[in-house]
This record gives sequence, C-alpha cells and structure tokens, in this order.
Amino acid sequence: MKEYIIDSYSQDGDILFASGLDEAILGFDPISFRVVYSRAMCVEVMSRDMSQEGAIEYLQYNTFNAFVGDKTPIWVDDFYYD
Repeated sequence: MKEYIIDSYSQDGDILFASGLDEAILGFDPISFRVVYSRAMCVEVMSRDMSQEGAIEYLQYNTFNAFVGDKTPIWVDDFYYD
C-alpha cells in the first residue's frame, strides 16, 4: 500500500508516513494528501513488542495525538480493538 501511495501521489507533494506502521495503512485521502491508518491495526502491530495496554498508551501519547503539520496522518478508529 505504501509503495502504491508513493507512486500515485508523491509528485503532488510530500507524504508523511508513520514509521513502522505500514501494515496499518488503510488508504490515502487525496483531498488533504494524508495517509489513513487503522488505529486498531497500529495497536496490533505495536503489541508484537509490548503488551496491548502498553501499545495503546504509547500510541495515544506519541502517535494518535501528535500533530506534525498539515500532512499529519489520519488515525481511523475502526472499532477492532477493545
């Protein structure tokens, strides 16, 4: 998915990806030029290296609530995790 987004949209501006969370990409918003991630899938990926609770806490503080400019990714809550 990441390569497709780069190939299809990178000529129109910089695209911001979250490091290590490529598996959690759901798609791309061509209006705002932002990558769309599944919050549940992010938790699943991070839970490989820590507890689910630790992953949720880490992602809430360091990722989901972080603003890094106009290209900040979109974090979709798809109701997959508790």
